[in-house]
This record gives sequence, structure tokens and C-alpha cells, in this order.
Amino acid sequence: MSSERGAMEFAQRKAARVVQQVLSGSTLPSALAGTAAPIGARALVQELAYGTLRFLGELRGIVALLADRPPADPDVGAILWVALYQLIHTRGPAHAVVDNAVQATAKLRRSSARGLVNALLRGFLRRRDELVAAVAREPEGRFSYPRWWIERVAKEYGDRYVEILDAGNTRPPLCLRVNRRRITRDDYLAQLADVGIAASPTGAVGVIIDKPRPVDALPGFADGRVSVQDAGAQLAAPLLEVRDGMRVLDACAAPGGKTAHLAELATLDLTALDADRERLDRVAENLSRLGFEARLVAADAANLESWWDGRPFERILADVPCTASGVVRRHPDIKWLRRESDLAGFVAQQRSILDALWPALGSGGVLLYSTCSVFGEENAQQVGSFLERHRDATLLPLHLPPCCGAVAQLLPAAGAAEHNHDGFFYARLQKS
Repeated sequence: MSSERGAMEFAQRKAARVVQQVLSGSTLPSALAGTAAPIGARALVQELAYGTLRFLGELRGIVALLADRPPADPDVGAILWVALYQLIHTRGPAHAVVDNAVQATAKLRRSSARGLVNALLRGFLRRRDELVAAVAREPEGRFSYPRWWIERVAKEYGDRYVEILDAGNTRPPLCLRVNRRRITRDDYLAQLADVGIAASPTGAVGVIIDKPRPVDALPGFADGRVSVQDAGAQLAAPLLEVRDGMRVLDACAAPGGKTAHLAELATLDLTALDADRERLDRVAENLSRLGFEARLVAADAANLESWWDGRPFERILADVPCTASGVVRRHPDIKWLRRESDLAGFVAQQRSILDALWPALGSGGVLLYSTCSVFGEENAQQVGSFLERHRDATLLPLHLPPCCGAVAQLLPAAGAAEHNHDGFFYARLQKS
């Protein structure tokens, strides 16, 4: 960009388009990947798109309060949301945000709407406190989730629902998992300190970087000393209690974070299974960077006959497809892509995968059922139903760190390093 002013206008315009693509059904990563932007502008486009989707309920509510009726042109509405996100949630100079939003509207060939955008944004600045307070009186404006999502979490968690929803709207930290085969955590923290990067330990082998930065800028990432993985996700592999020589299956493996973690814990006969052949390439890349190998199989875990050789596994990780309602702080597009009706489909898919995998588990073996959801139908209710169908299954106790409590449902949390993680569910099932 030729100037800072031009860079902001460009980023607003591109971010507004990305938001529109998400609301039309695209995922946020794919919408961003298809957006052409100079290297210097990509970070700002991403920041504005993520932030706007994170607080979209609030932003839409404010536009509704400002305008007699919503802008007829969806592109103009999206520009307003992006600019309001900047005015409320960033330190961008207000006059620059407004002026650039007006210019972005013109660049979209919506010159007739320039006056509307200017008037609404300047009207917001005059009534900011009043409007922010007013929109917070409605659930969707207060929490920036669809109403059905808010109601479901409130019904399941009672008074805790506010904390859970608010945690999902925080910025996630850059959390690393130290590869204990290459380096100890203490030594890695010392290496970070040597290059002036502040960080804190979390969990057994986790590290949270105080100020997120590109992973390529971190010492040891390229040569496999660390991987990016949320602190909550780092609990999965240790719960399987693997030992050298075990035959282990990661049944829904892509992109490979938990597969790699299993390989770091022991020397295993490891199979990584995933229905998406292209996503399996990411598993291979992750394993290669860390210096590990696994048998990669592209197949549907629910179709046992298409991939299983009849030899039982001693451990199975079933990190099944789900609503991903526990990881919205990393993926705010999920809030607006999911429909309440999607839940039944995920529950049916999870049931199929669990029932198909159970015959592949050897006697005395352990299957870890895992989701990144906070919805009970996908979690405790799913496991309860499985235990009713399979009388040879026993629910084992979970040995989770004190920070997480001795329960299977890990709720999204934002705070100090030991309490900064996404939402996950874990259940250990043993075959008798």
C-alpha cells in the first residue's frame, strides 16, 4: 500500500468482503485464502475479519439502532460492521476509521451510499456509550452469538453461561506444545528468554507466548521442537496412557496435532486415519517436521470394512467431527455458519463412528472419545447412549490436571496461563 490511509481502506474493503463470504456459507480460512492482498496488508485484513465476526451480533445490533432500516446493499452493511468493530474494539483513530470506510464504500462502486456510511458512523461516535449500552440489553447484541446458541448454553450451564460465552469472544493465545523428544520445556523457555520472547508454562508440556507472533519467528518451530496446540487439546494424548510398542489408531486425525503428540509420548505402531485425503497431507507435514512417521489411511472411520485389517488396536483416539462450539474464539465464523438443526447430524455421525470403531478395539483396550464442543448432546449424552448400547464398555476415571477439575467437560476459559484454553470433552472407554 502507498500509505497508511490506503492500507486501512483496502483492509476494510477486503475484510467486509470476507465477512460477506462467511455469511454466505464459506469458512473464514477459505475466504481469507481466496483474498488477494499484499503481504503488508494481510495481517490487518485478517484482524478486521476475525474481529468483526467475533462481535457481529453487537455490530449488527448497533447498525439497526442507527438506521431507520438496514442498508439495502449487503456490502455497505459489511463495511459498517467492520468500521464499527474498529471504533469499539481497536485503538484505530476514529476520524481515520470513518474517512476510510467512506472511501471503501466508494471503491465498492457504491458512491451513493457514501453519505449514509459517513452519517451513521459519525452518529455512532456522538452516541457511542448510549448505543453500546442499548444493544447489550438484547442477548444477541450482548453476547454476539445466535439466539439459539445462547439459549442452549444457558439451559445447560445455568449461571455459568455468561462466563462461557464471554470466554468464546476473547482472543486466543498462541499456545505451543513442547516436543519432549527434542527438548525439555524449561530449556525451551530459556531459549525464548534468550531471544527476548516472554512466555509462561501451562499444563504438562505447554507454553503460552505472551504476545502472539508468526510461528516461523519462533525458535525451534521449523526443526520440530514445538508445535502449535491449544492447552485443552494437549490433554487428549496423555489420557490414552500409551506405551512403547502399542498399536494405536487416531481415527479422525487431520490436521495431525494429536497424532504427533501421541508419537512424542511413546514409540508406537501408529495409524492416522481421516476421510479427507488432502487434509492427511497436513498430518504428514506435521509428522515430518517433528521427525515421526505413521501409517496414513484415507477412509471413513465409520466404514470399518474399507480400512481395517482385522488386527485389534490397544488404543483408539476418536476425536470426532462436532459443532466445534468450544473453539469459537479461534474460529468465530463457526457461530454464524452453524444452525441448530446441524446438531442432530453431528450426533448421528458421532454415533456411527463410535459404533464402527468399537470392534477394532482389542480386549482391555481404551478408546478416548473427544470433541471440541460444549453441547451435552455431543458429549455426556452421546457417551451415555453408547454405554447403553455396548455392555462390554466401561467408563474409566479421568486423571486431568487440577486446573481442569476431575470432569470430562472442559469449558472455554480465558485468564492466566493455567486457565487459558478452548472447550473440549473427554471420556475414556475401556473394553472388558
